[in-house]
Amino acid sequence: MSASVIGFGAWAIGGGAVWGGTTGDAESIQTIQAALDAGINLLDTAPAYGWGHSERLIAKAIAGRRDEVLLATKCGLWWDDSRGSYFTEFNGRSLYRSLRPDTIAIEVERSLRDLATDRIDLYQVHWPAVEPEKTPIPETMAALLKLRDEGKIRAIGVCNLSPAELEEYLSCGVTASHQFRYSMLSREPEKELLPQCQSHGLATLTYMSLEQGLLTGKIGMDHVFKEGEFRTSADWFPWLLPQNRRRVLDLLDGWRPLCETHDCTPAQLVLAWTLAQSGVTHVLAGARKLHHIRETAAAADIELPATDLERITAELDAMGEPESRIS
Repeated sequence: MSASVIGFGAWAIGGGAVWGGTTGDAESIQTIQAALDAGINLLDTAPAYGWGHSERLIAKAIAGRRDEVLLATKCGLWWDDSRGSYFTEFNGRSLYRSLRPDTIAIEVERSLRDLATDRIDLYQVHWPAVEPEKTPIPETMAALLKLRDEGKIRAIGVCNLSPAELEEYLSCGVTASHQFRYSMLSREPEKELLPQCQSHGLATLTYMSLEQGLLTGKIGMDHVFKEGEFRTSADWFPWLLPQNRRRVLDLLDGWRPLCETHDCTPAQLVLAWTLAQSGVTHVLAGARKLHHIRETAAAADIELPATDLERITAELDAMGEPESRIS
């Protein structure tokens, strides 16, 4: 399976107040189709993205084009009942982490139905299991390998694992990919996770690489987030706090000559830098509007010279850490 280096992240099109509003289904479908037309064939979704809504929108968007697409979805976030370990309240429901074979068997059938397909190309563990009901990794992998043998999934992937958890999954069967958060502003994976994936030959799918729009330069100092919007979380997005946001915007402003040299937007420059980092093979870019995905798709064609990559990295290093204080 050959996946485009820029993938379509379908979290936001699932809808809900956490994103500060919803996008109409017709526009979401057009955006997915625009991604395909722009050469993006990797579509990444999950049942929890709108409680199946994201998967159903993808099914409508790729009708008649299924063989052009590498479909990636996930298992392990459960809301039907209290099986698993409580995770969080999200978008009006209680989520549990469940990697039990019985809930995985239900989830895969539901995703096959919602995606209107007979196979899932990449089936990923969404989050690792935790106590008190922590399904042993060998049991989870046995269930996934059975699905692969049955032809319901083609490859197994994982998400959001620690290096130790990843090693245990790898010891239990062939794992094709690891998906995790990584950006210019969230560089922890550079220490261990990216080298580990590279050494094992794993594909990497990075998410939030544009930091929910901050690294596009389009979220100015006057931007006001709606109450309850996910991006208001200082724990998840400290760089969006006003005192930190100003530093990021100044950094992006200083890169305008680089954007002019490479005839690209700040978002494209950021994605090109991300793709150039050692161990990064694919970057997921979310989009709710046609112009968003057309912009990010073009980043795949930008090759930054070593001098520019070194300059950008040095300036990121010099910026240091965000202030955690809410002012």
